[in-house]
Amino acid sequence: MRTEDVLAAIATGLWRWDNASGIVSLDAEAARLLGLPAEPARLSEAAVRSRFHPVDWNEIDGVVNLAVAEGTLAEARLRIMDAHGRVIRTVRSRSKPLIKGNDYQLVGTLQEVAEQLPGTAARTPVTGDWRRSREAFLLDAGRALAEARSTAEVLRVAASLSMPGFSPDGLAVFGVAGERLTVIGHHGHSEGDEGPFTSMSLDTDYPAAEVVRTGRAIYLPTPDEYLRRFPMTWPLAQRFGRRSWAFVPLVVAGRTMGAWMAAFKHPVAFTPDERSVLTTVARMLAQALARAGVAESERELSLGLQRTMMPFLGPGIPGIQVAARYVPTGGGLQVGGDWYDMIRLPGGTSRSGGRGPGRIALVIGDVQGHDVRAAGLMGQLRIALRAYASEGHRPDAVLSRASRFLYGITDGDDGEHAGGPRFATCLYLEVDLETGTVDIARAGHPDPAVRMNDGTVLLRPTAGGLPLGIDPDTDYPTTRLTLDPGETLMICTDGLLETGGHDLDSGWERVRKLLESHDGQDLEQLADTLVEAVHGPGSHHTTGPLADRREDDIAVLLLSRRPAGPVVEAPRRTLMTIAQAEPERIAEAREQVRQLLHDWADEDQLDSAVLMVSEMVTNVLVHTDGDALLVAEVACADRSRRLRVEVSDTSDELPHRRHPGEMASSGRGLVLMEMLADAWGVDPRGEGKAIWFELNENGAGEVCCG
Repeated sequence: MRTEDVLAAIATGLWRWDNASGIVSLDAEAARLLGLPAEPARLSEAAVRSRFHPVDWNEIDGVVNLAVAEGTLAEARLRIMDAHGRVIRTVRSRSKPLIKGNDYQLVGTLQEVAEQLPGTAARTPVTGDWRRSREAFLLDAGRALAEARSTAEVLRVAASLSMPGFSPDGLAVFGVAGERLTVIGHHGHSEGDEGPFTSMSLDTDYPAAEVVRTGRAIYLPTPDEYLRRFPMTWPLAQRFGRRSWAFVPLVVAGRTMGAWMAAFKHPVAFTPDERSVLTTVARMLAQALARAGVAESERELSLGLQRTMMPFLGPGIPGIQVAARYVPTGGGLQVGGDWYDMIRLPGGTSRSGGRGPGRIALVIGDVQGHDVRAAGLMGQLRIALRAYASEGHRPDAVLSRASRFLYGITDGDDGEHAGGPRFATCLYLEVDLETGTVDIARAGHPDPAVRMNDGTVLLRPTAGGLPLGIDPDTDYPTTRLTLDPGETLMICTDGLLETGGHDLDSGWERVRKLLESHDGQDLEQLADTLVEAVHGPGSHHTTGPLADRREDDIAVLLLSRRPAGPVVEAPRRTLMTIAQAEPERIAEAREQVRQLLHDWADEDQLDSAVLMVSEMVTNVLVHTDGDALLVAEVACADRSRRLRVEVSDTSDELPHRRHPGEMASSGRGLVLMEMLADAWGVDPRGEGKAIWFELNENGAGEVCCG
């Protein structure tokens, strides 16, 4: 008897589906079961599809793809429809994929089955509540795995997955190192249970090793099946008391990177639906592990670059305390163009010529961009600055040479291959550790700030030039200030100021309040406070006021002079030069006085002081050919405080009182000082003169800076 006759006798049809041509061949019984005339037929895929319930057709597509991927049987229960859309019968299909290159043929059987009784569970197809539960589970699993940031987090998510209806109680993720199998992580086992599996040869007769070798999943529904297929390694699995095992390949971009084991204490048949869930989870798990591996490699590279490029501040230098922080921007390769440095300058003498602790240079800068090229240019520029500083050049000469250096190495870059020319902002400070004098040269960078002993914080305006690398012939004028014992100097990049929706002005106000609220003693704690105010603690990743808001790299460097004994309260003082070519700095002079008098009791006196300073400085710029030197000081005087402001210049011509008319636009400076100041005067100096005024604080009571 022919095979076709045997199949027909048991009401079983035979069919063949050619995926390449889209043609389905049916024998007579298969055609009858599909509601067609009982004779052999060759139909298009669309014609056959019209005979199946649309929900079941969509399901068979996933089952077939799973069978093709695993090389297993494709089984499904399908409802047959007539031309009017009525269900006429239910058939069971079992087919085997025959793979030829990228194409395949499905050869299988069709057999009518009885309708499912109400209340019984269907294994296939996946329909109803079970299907919805599976889809909800896969959505949740995909979202959780996509949010995992590290291998450890991926493994924790995998261990917490609760699969609908058949959750495993033991999991293991295997990786590949050369020709050996490794255990990346496991769950549901005791410490040390992974020992025999941690370095197993891929030639071992073990399911995970075979999965890695072949790229095909292995399902072991019973212990007997495990023993039959893998007798050599069965004793390793027997002691865990499991009843069923699934070993699924972890595939990324067509490459098998490892295997995932799900073990069950209850029997699991591994139906197509269950295999589909396991395979889908394995794909998501493989992608998550690959992303986590890339992210961890980037973090390791970033940390290596940071350790290489960020200086070690070295052992403590007598008389000073230094603290620094560098925080890369969030996301991607976490390294950018910000840097800081501290350089021991040559010679053991101060600029004054005496023997002492010597001099150091503090450098902070920001190369344009947040990529590897910016980090590379930063490294080159940092080395160049160290070289120029070690040769003994003054701050202005160091920045001039650095600008020419950066211009030279980026001028030939074109946009297609190197991202175009780059520039860098920089602040270079030479600190005399004996006298506390600080000479500053600035290249387009935010100004330094000083926290005084009484908690007052002043932003110190400094003369400056263009950012490095824009014009090779730019000059960088030098500004000098004095850092008294107990005072703290802060320099930073704009990332500390502008992150979190702030501009430079509002960001500075935020930082100033933090500096004022600190006692100035523990610089390491102060550095942490400044950084955390911007992006929150490093371990905090949730939304809220401390959520990670990094929009730019952050570099901050703090230096404080440590007094040998108790701090002697010094007068609060500021000093700045306003050049003839910089009349716009008169506004900075007014702001300096306002900051100096931030806690002054009488607002009217503060306004008067600002007005007189503006008049004095303007007179120098208008009526002389030299620059104006402003010195303002707040000191104690008879149980209250006194402000003294001097503006000096190099002209010998003394100011004189004038009597301006109502419409005159000038000539009121001395008149205002006589009306507003408690005392004022003009003092001739060796070369030039100084005009000064004093204000005694009104309403201060017992307040005194001592």
